[in-house]
Amino acid sequence: MSTNNNPNNHSNHNNHNNHNDESKGKIASYWEVKTKKKTDSDIDMDIDTSTEKVIICNLCPRCCEIREEGRGVCSVRGVVDGKLRSFAYGVSSGLCIDPIEKKPLYHFYPGSGVLSIGTVGCNLLCKFCQNWSISRNKEISAMSIKATPKQVVNKAKEYALKSIAYTYNEPIVFIEYVRDIAEIARESGIKSVAVTAGFINEKPREEFFKYMDAANIDLKGFNNEFYSKVVGGKLEIILNTLKYVKSETSVWLELTNLIIPGINDKEKDLHKMCEWIASNLGVSTPLHFSAFHPDWQMDNVAATSLKTLIAAKEIALSKGLRYVYLGNVSCIDSSTTFCYQCGERLIEREGYVISRKFSSICKKCGTKVDGFFEELPGGWGNKRVPIQEF
Repeated sequence: MSTNNNPNNHSNHNNHNNHNDESKGKIASYWEVKTKKKTDSDIDMDIDTSTEKVIICNLCPRCCEIREEGRGVCSVRGVVDGKLRSFAYGVSSGLCIDPIEKKPLYHFYPGSGVLSIGTVGCNLLCKFCQNWSISRNKEISAMSIKATPKQVVNKAKEYALKSIAYTYNEPIVFIEYVRDIAEIARESGIKSVAVTAGFINEKPREEFFKYMDAANIDLKGFNNEFYSKVVGGKLEIILNTLKYVKSETSVWLELTNLIIPGINDKEKDLHKMCEWIASNLGVSTPLHFSAFHPDWQMDNVAATSLKTLIAAKEIALSKGLRYVYLGNVSCIDSSTTFCYQCGERLIEREGYVISRKFSSICKKCGTKVDGFFEELPGGWGNKRVPIQEF
């Protein structure tokens, strides 16, 4: 979709060494077999049975019921030979070295480069998707780059990168590939970063975030109707994921909220959202308000104005949030990190590049910036380096 051991119950299946026949995909985690009655239209009059076996995918709250040769909503998890398989393992639609700020993560080793990897598919159905050519792509052939988990980690080591990001499309739908890369990366001292919508069931959620060091999670709005009709998910699930990450893990958390004019930009919802963040995630959680551009099924909706973004930032600051940023716009101080005590400029950015100032400790009052910092920023800059082969 925007983002959960016996032969008949695989809901706790965690075998990392599953056979992976490329023509069939890798046997997936989190599924079970269910026997159910056929509907009248399903029953072949030449067959004297009215039941059939279907596979239930328990990765996310959709719990898709999938028949032989069918696929779930995400398009990359399907049934072959009576088993749920992931078709997004060991293959990628794109790998690229980006600045970490592009995820966006502003408080997790600023200035460092990150190896970004994605596949295709998503378990949410956002009508405003800004990356629909990947997330809504149902063609397995679009993942043309083959790379084992070890090869991905070795590529990060080759470029002396601090982290690997699972991004571009929803990484939850390729959890097996993410897990295996992240496990090897951790053994090599390389961090893992998730860019996700957080739409996942409880058991797989625990495994997914177990291997993460940082995450940017999309909180797409703060209205149940919006999540149901426009996103194709449930707000409650996302809020539970956010609370879990903040209270039950050591993952560094930042949030992104894409503001869509006339759709999710009501002031009362922004007030409620920022109050919830402050109360449940803490005022030190960075929040990135991002500008929408017309795309996918909302190409007739206007782009977000700078005025709207600034108003949202003011609301967030009024609720006590310490670090609020504006994305997809060019504006003075839209990406500057200020000291939350005295207002001193501490980290100045131009686009994704750290420019004139960098200090994680305020020289004026001694206040420390929340997050993970080194004495000097990384030197990756604004470079974008596509990885075409291994």
